Amino acid sequence: MEETLEVMNKRRIAMLIDGDNAQPSLIEKMLAEAGKYGVVSIRRIYGDWTTPTMKSWKDTLNIHAIQPFQQFRYTIGKNATDSAMIIDAMDILYTAKIDGFCLVSSDSDYTRLATRIREKGVFVMGIGKKMTPRAFVNACDVFVYTENLVPRKSGKSHQTSKPSSDSDPRPLLREAFEMAVQDDGWASLGPLGQYLRQLDPGFDSRTYGYKQLSQLVRGYSDLFKIREVRLRHGTSVMYVKLKE
Repeated sequence: MEETLEVMNKRRIAMLIDGDNAQPSLIEKMLAEAGKYGVVSIRRIYGDWTTPTMKSWKDTLNIHAIQPFQQFRYTIGKNATDSAMIIDAMDILYTAKIDGFCLVSSDSDYTRLATRIREKGVFVMGIGKKMTPRAFVNACDVFVYTENLVPRKSGKSHQTSKPSSDSDPRPLLREAFEMAVQDDGWASLGPLGQYLRQLDPGFDSRTYGYKQLSQLVRGYSDLFKIREVRLRHGTSVMYVKLKE
């Protein structure tokens, strides 16, 4: 998603973490992902801190200035964290000067919350596992899979490696291109990335083994022609065109 630095610097984001459905080892990378879209000014995590499963979070809280919120489990087998987090999110939405939310969970119970936030015209991103239900993913403006935040063990270059998953990005790339193409048959990489996110909020070049969209496009040279236009100050803009 292409945005100006001015917009990103002004956007204030509330990160709300479902402690039962998140990994403390990835907190730095999750904060970095949220930081791409604004300043994470509110950082809260919810869970039952009397349970052994939450102990792994304790060393992380002070380091990253994350405020813990206690939520007891009144019924065995029921997750009370989601209701507490949802209530808190609505309070923040209507009382705090927040421009966006980052919901860290793989739980489908947050689908309606994400939808409600977007209905208010507020940016919402999600971070969770690839097992996250599609409904929750699509309810967000952006969704980042935690599997893409884990460092790859392979030493192969992301620019030359092909996707290791069974999914093929070509159909999505074609559809996004048709939405971004200009009258001359070329599409700028920026709008192409925006439409990819609109079609699939969970789209991420890292899913297919590439760090950036430009590398992904270059990796599928059988699909696209590429043209780069040099601008002032040494910058350039990439354009792509579907091959016949």
